[in-house]
Amino acid sequence: MTKISEKNHKLSMNDIVSLCKRRGFIFQSSETYGGLQGIYDYGPLGIELKNNLKSAWWKSMVYERDDVEGIETAIITHRSVLKHSGHEVTFSDPMVDCKDCKYRMRADHILNEKCDNCGSKNLTEPRQFNLMFKANFGPLEDESNFIYLRPETAQGIFTNFKNVIDSTSRKLPFGIAQIGKAFRNEVTPRNFIFRMREFEQMELEFFVKPGTDDRWHQIWVDERLKWWQEQGLNSDRLKLARQSKEELAHYAKTTVDIL
Repeated sequence: MTKISEKNHKLSMNDIVSLCKRRGFIFQSSETYGGLQGIYDYGPLGIELKNNLKSAWWKSMVYERDDVEGIETAIITHRSVLKHSGHEVTFSDPMVDCKDCKYRMRADHILNEKCDNCGSKNLTEPRQFNLMFKANFGPLEDESNFIYLRPETAQGIFTNFKNVIDSTSRKLPFGIAQIGKAFRNEVTPRNFIFRMREFEQMELEFFVKPGTDDRWHQIWVDERLKWWQEQGLNSDRLKLARQSKEELAHYAKTTVDIL
């Protein structure tokens, strides 16, 4: 085994991608036929690592707690669910095209008003691009028969809230956890597996009584930070980043990222 010193060599993203492929962690999906941008397959070691992480999360989140229930919901989502959640209108990114090379990119990722691909400043005006994958449901292809692939796992938790209460007799506070696939039609997938079109989420929605939300939010921030430390991540490399009002989702009161 070759040990790489941080003093002598700074790893690039290309180094990491190459290593993951050589060691059997992650492969470009459909690579033999040119590949799909933002879609990846997990190799022999990758799937074991991924399953171990999912198992550890489920164990700590569901099995070791008496206030959380687990469920698994469908990937295919009724249009009305995402319409009423606001995703059909607000789940979008600003997109621009380069008029010279036809390269498409997110407007908020552009540096110096130049095309990321050719450097041209001949760009279209930004326009909103909905990130959800639309699919036809059934044999007829028309507006009344399309659905979405879920953009996150939360909707299945919310639409099954009453079912969980009725079947378990849960009282507040309690949580519902789920692990599953999600899909986002990113304008420009980037940074390897950090921004993909198909990915897996581990999600908990914790429901509390009005007025106790701030206290419970802080409890969960502390719990999740502690859990990542228990998985072996260096505490000095973990930090909490509170999102600004401009960064918050339309439904969020506050958000803290663990980086």
